[in-house]
Amino acid sequence: MNAAPPSSRKRWLWLAIALALVLVAVFVFVLRKPAEPEKPGAEAAPRPSLTVTLARPTRGNLPIRLQANGNITAWQEASVGAEVNGLRLASVNVNVGDVVRKGQVLAVFASETTKADSLQSQASLMQAQASFENARADADRARSIQDTGALSKSQVAQYLTQEKVARAQFEAAKAAFGATEVRLGNTRVLAPDDGVISARTATVGAVVGAGQELFRMVRQSRMEWRGEVTPSEVGRIRVGQKVQVTAATGLEIGGQVRAIAPAADLQTRNILVFVDLPRHPELKAGTFARGHFDLGQSEALTVPSQAIVVRDGSNYVFVIDEQHKANQRKVQTGRRVEERVEVLEGLKAEESVAVQGAGFLNEGDLVKVVQ
Repeated sequence: MNAAPPSSRKRWLWLAIALALVLVAVFVFVLRKPAEPEKPGAEAAPRPSLTVTLARPTRGNLPIRLQANGNITAWQEASVGAEVNGLRLASVNVNVGDVVRKGQVLAVFASETTKADSLQSQASLMQAQASFENARADADRARSIQDTGALSKSQVAQYLTQEKVARAQFEAAKAAFGATEVRLGNTRVLAPDDGVISARTATVGAVVGAGQELFRMVRQSRMEWRGEVTPSEVGRIRVGQKVQVTAATGLEIGGQVRAIAPAADLQTRNILVFVDLPRHPELKAGTFARGHFDLGQSEALTVPSQAIVVRDGSNYVFVIDEQHKANQRKVQTGRRVEERVEVLEGLKAEESVAVQGAGFLNEGDLVKVVQ
């Protein structure tokens, strides 16, 4: 077979090169995206950075409150002690926290010795009574015959004197017996009033002396709050005024001013205000509590509490203008009631502030406002 001439091979080579150039041109044309001509003066529209809700300040009456700190204490405490001396405690019937009734038996002393003394005093009383009755009978006979001359005046006087001595001995024996009965009764320690046991030192088997404290109880289970106010503030408080007290547990309970101390504490220079509290199981004596005295109402400009942003120890709000741009504004706040905060300075009533999302804003941010 004869080989192709050189001219034919060159022709095919040029055709292949031309075909390759065409394919490259088509590929570049398809993939190349022609740039659209920019319109003169056109700029990219800015996008909002956050979505917020708006609210306008509102005017309304807010309560005027005087804040104070203090402690919850017992209204009155009763000290229950031993009235007998040298006896052993046989039983203790109550413990700390128990609610007791007036006259309830709290503890019992061993009464064997006291019972023996009581029986001895009773026997002495009976003996003195018999002697008195015998002396009185002799004296009655002497009085009946003293005018007949059967007895001399000295004998009559002797019978009358013996009657008086026997009467005195009988009364003394009666008093001694009564004392032993009282001592026997004191072997049972009774609650002096309704209340709750707050402390106990009584121990079974202990021999205590007269007057030693066995129990301490909160009378009638009543508590009170003793708030501390300054001399400049106490003039705004009146007896019978309503007080809202917040205990350490978070319990909020209403009270009423019962009394105001006539003198200030020498160390703190504060004046105590005694506030009666209703009975509640969460109130514990000796715990800390806050309170506020209601002093009336006044008009105030308020915003939602979510609109207040605290930064670097100062309070701010973000005012949103007509272009939805955030402007950071420093404000002075006042009273806080539920979800509203009083604004004293730095904000006008006709301005709108960001509420939800305000904590994430910065000066000049563009926002999207939603309902």
